[in-house]
Amino acid sequence: MSEQSTTHFGFRDVPVGEKQKLVGQVFTSVARNYDLMNDLMSLGVHRLWKRHFVAISGIRRGDRVLDLAGGTGDIAALIKPVVGEEGDVVVGDINAAMLNVGRDRLTDRGLVSGLRWAQLNAETLPFPDNSFDAVTMAFGLRNVTDKDKALADICRVLKPGGRALVLEFSKVQSELFGKLYDFHSFQVLPKLGRLFAGDADSYQYLAESIRKHPDQETLKSMMEQAGFGRVEVRNLSNGIVAIHRAYKL
Repeated sequence: MSEQSTTHFGFRDVPVGEKQKLVGQVFTSVARNYDLMNDLMSLGVHRLWKRHFVAISGIRRGDRVLDLAGGTGDIAALIKPVVGEEGDVVVGDINAAMLNVGRDRLTDRGLVSGLRWAQLNAETLPFPDNSFDAVTMAFGLRNVTDKDKALADICRVLKPGGRALVLEFSKVQSELFGKLYDFHSFQVLPKLGRLFAGDADSYQYLAESIRKHPDQETLKSMMEQAGFGRVEVRNLSNGIVAIHRAYKL
């Protein structure tokens, strides 16, 4: 990929080398209001989506799990009781502000043992091959610059037979519902972001980033190309979000 190559940042085309910085600025801006952000984007349903995501993950007691884009700790807090004291959860995020929010939040809840925090880039994971029983990524893949590279590296660090699970906003299945969803995303959400968080632009980007993310079938194909098998797709809330679950062959 040449230095002149571009990629999307929301609906804008930007140089590939700039996207990571721009996304970082967005999440530094929204870190302290992350729960509010998700509540505004999903009308509060994200909490149910996350519980279901972990419930169907197949993660078991004693597993070693990597939770990517997990900075604020929502998924880690659900996984830790499942893996128990024998298990280990590594929370990885590229954004230091998000990690700080999550570490403080889970420490306040008494969730310390068996949790590790790592600032990292999902495209170049700093772990040996075959290190984890499962890798989870909730609402983070769409912000990665090179998704194919990230998926391939997730496959690399999984043990044979290990599971990759991606929870992400996706393509709404109903045309009528899609129109209502677009109205909420582009007309209502930025105004709510300005009103409650003083930041309309970040919320506008987040709505745009959802529309630029690969749809259900495209992401399934990308995971297969990355080396995964048995890729399953489960739509939630009419496809507002989808869970992709796959196994390392």
